[in-house]
Amino acid sequence: MVKISNIELGDFPLLLAPMEDVSDPPFRALCKEQGADVVYTEFISSEGLIRDAAKSVKKLDIYEKERPVGIQIFGANLESMLRTVEIVEASKPDIIDINFGCPVKKVVSRGAGAGILKDIDLMVKLTDAMVKHTKLPVTVKTRLGWDENSIMIEEVAERLQDVGCAAISIHGRTRAQMYKGNADWTRIAAVKNNQRMHIPVFGNGDVNTPERAIEMRDEYGLDGAMIGRASIGNPWFFKEVKHFIATGKHLPTASIADRVEVARRHLQMEIDWKESERQAVMETRRHYANYFKGIRDVKEYRNRLVTEDTAAGVFSVMDEILERFGNLENFMQK
Repeated sequence: MVKISNIELGDFPLLLAPMEDVSDPPFRALCKEQGADVVYTEFISSEGLIRDAAKSVKKLDIYEKERPVGIQIFGANLESMLRTVEIVEASKPDIIDINFGCPVKKVVSRGAGAGILKDIDLMVKLTDAMVKHTKLPVTVKTRLGWDENSIMIEEVAERLQDVGCAAISIHGRTRAQMYKGNADWTRIAAVKNNQRMHIPVFGNGDVNTPERAIEMRDEYGLDGAMIGRASIGNPWFFKEVKHFIATGKHLPTASIADRVEVARRHLQMEIDWKESERQAVMETRRHYANYFKGIRDVKEYRNRLVTEDTAAGVFSVMDEILERFGNLENFMQK
């Protein structure tokens, strides 16, 4: 049984990664329905929270059906991060996660996210202070290092554990790699296999098939898998992985009716949550390529889905997809 503090997560939990403009409440709810064991919010700026910036505050929305849910924050200023803990606690998450891994320039340039990998002492100091400032479990998501020449992830993980970090998720790339090349799971396994480590070590990066999840568990010995890009427009991925782990067999591909139904629900939930139809329509576009991936002759409809400006227009295209492909037994590309 894998546990974060006293939160029981099962034998090989699947975690929804925190992703900007992706892992919001509607998408988290869909992933939870499909078997995600822990879901994380989009990453939230500590400076934005203490300034009461509307976008940052909105990201604090969490709901009972999501639990266990972690709120992820980023920043590099100790005072700001501690003030943020107090704000975050008011939302009553189960976990507070610190982002020490985001490679995006606008975050890194402020010394936050993966930028803090240039200052490991500060990374440990921030974690230590935050652990002492809250009764909630504090976890960390990070990368292997700043670049290939500065990888010290085994030492870093030990130091974070020693100051009270309750679990660590490691993306198997450096900041210099961004999302290029292959994630190096051997270095994550080295952290897990360190005899001094006793907190859960979760792997992240390139878990894009059920077989890869099994590999992460059986060949690399990790405690769980954090799923990011593979889940975009594909909340079924969690269910597919769990079914494969349990049976060794793949679930049948989701039907056209299921895809349309979930895509419709997703957009409607976004509209209800954001209270802005246009914003919901724009931000849900990133999911459609995967919702309707692999269907023969669907390109025309996918192009329309990402150019329609109204919810009515998007729903109309989805109805056309259901009408055109819904009764076909073999709708997948060969």
